[in-house]
Amino acid sequence: MKNFALIGAAGYIAPRHMRAIKDLGQRLSIAYDINDSVGIIDSISPQSEFFTDFEHFLEHACRLRRDPATALHYVSICSPNHLHHAHIAAGLRLGCDVICEKPLVPTPALIDDLAEIERETGRRVYNILQLRHHDAILKLREKVANASRDRKFDVELTYITSRGKWYMQSWKGDPRKSFGVATNIGVHFYDMLQFVFGPVVRNEVHLNAEAKAAGYLEYERARVRWFLSIDADDLPAEVRGKKTTFRNIDINGEQLEFSEGFTDLHTTSYREVLAGRGYGLADARPCIEVVDTIRESRPSAPRPGEGHPFLEGKRA
Repeated sequence: MKNFALIGAAGYIAPRHMRAIKDLGQRLSIAYDINDSVGIIDSISPQSEFFTDFEHFLEHACRLRRDPATALHYVSICSPNHLHHAHIAAGLRLGCDVICEKPLVPTPALIDDLAEIERETGRRVYNILQLRHHDAILKLREKVANASRDRKFDVELTYITSRGKWYMQSWKGDPRKSFGVATNIGVHFYDMLQFVFGPVVRNEVHLNAEAKAAGYLEYERARVRWFLSIDADDLPAEVRGKKTTFRNIDINGEQLEFSEGFTDLHTTSYREVLAGRGYGLADARPCIEVVDTIRESRPSAPRPGEGHPFLEGKRA
């Protein structure tokens, strides 16, 4: 049994990490969040220590190191995006391996910094890239791998997940903390695309606004037109008023169906980490390079055939 700490226990995604730890027979020893709305712990790991300030959390974690039976092995991180780097570094310097949600960090330079801290501490960083474990994605990857090497797939990615007014008042609506829509809700799609279709060849941005973004990505094996939004007004007419989310990945005219099968992907990710097969810094780098380029690029008009259909009428 391994001992875990959890940073960011009050967030939306934290219960998936708690359940993965419990379901795999491991121990959540200690959790931390500035927000004390963490009653979910009672149904998963009520014996865990909990702190609302980082100093007391860190001091307690250091005290646990005195006894091999209580010393922490892993620190799991579900904190806001802009805190990931600092929390990962703290976990490594506690002598732990670290499991972190997406986006790992905002820039490739910070990945390089974490690699240096890995060398200093002898510990490792793992990124939750759960779409790589999804059956539909794995089957698509196999299909692409078995296709003729000179074949390039045409992909249209659309993801609209409408958010209420609260969103822009939270850290997620602050680009200094979330790093913008493309990073916050798109990074796992960019990782999936690279996982399936190979390295990025070209990255063009057509729209980069507060609530939506769009562009064109060319991979070794695919041409991708993409559109991401948190604006309910972007929902297609056929789903507006019925659903708050629209997700579609069209590949050569065929829709990729992967709306099911998400329930246990965090548990699968944890199982792979515990078995020494987790995804590390090098695996996370390509999608971080994509979102870093998107944030730094000036939007331009799409070339013929490269603009997403939802882009029409939108302002950069």
